[in-house]
Amino acid sequence: MNLSPVYHNSRPDGELLPQEAAAFDLLDRLGIEYDRVSHDAAFNMELCAEVGRALGVSVCKNLFLCNRQKTQFYLLCMMPDKPFHTKDLSAQIHSARLSFAPEELLWELLHCTPGSATVLGLANDTERRVQLLIDREVYNAPYFSCHPCICTSTLRRKYVPDTVSANGRHCFFAFCTKNSCNRKRYRVYSPYSYRHGALHFLRRGGKRKGE
Repeated sequence: MNLSPVYHNSRPDGELLPQEAAAFDLLDRLGIEYDRVSHDAAFNMELCAEVGRALGVSVCKNLFLCNRQKTQFYLLCMMPDKPFHTKDLSAQIHSARLSFAPEELLWELLHCTPGSATVLGLANDTERRVQLLIDREVYNAPYFSCHPCICTSTLRRKYVPDTVSANGRHCFFAFCTKNSCNRKRYRVYSPYSYRHGALHFLRRGGKRKGE
């Protein structure tokens, strides 16, 4: 795989695809710092692992899911080596059995193509139809990594939970819309341990229940 050097707060040279340019515009507008590596298309986790070694971070697995009726949609961010068990997750979030959402809805809602699903795509979900589910290991990691709506670049950002705020300006996961945290759109969970009450909603100010 061809890999660029690591760049800080710098988008790729040349003309970008509209959804890619919009992702970098959003980061600039919110004042979010990041490191970037550009590379050949990393459309699977094996290739993402190679990119992750260059950035010194685990590139998380992003799964775009829906219920059987295709009325509820979720973006699941989990560690790359962790298996996805739909039965356990569906029970944990009290949903009908989850499955992978159609590719056309991935584009319609997040403006992402297969292999490039990312939290940055939530900025394109203006109707707030997609909920973000965050694996607790991802949430607690010192760095978070994602694609800028295209899988030919990968970004790394230091995640500081204390910077989460209700208006979304410093909320690392609240890229999408103002006051979105108030709508309980973001869930932090510990996979497959729901009997211990491990499902938490982010509240205003970034506090988790019980804190």
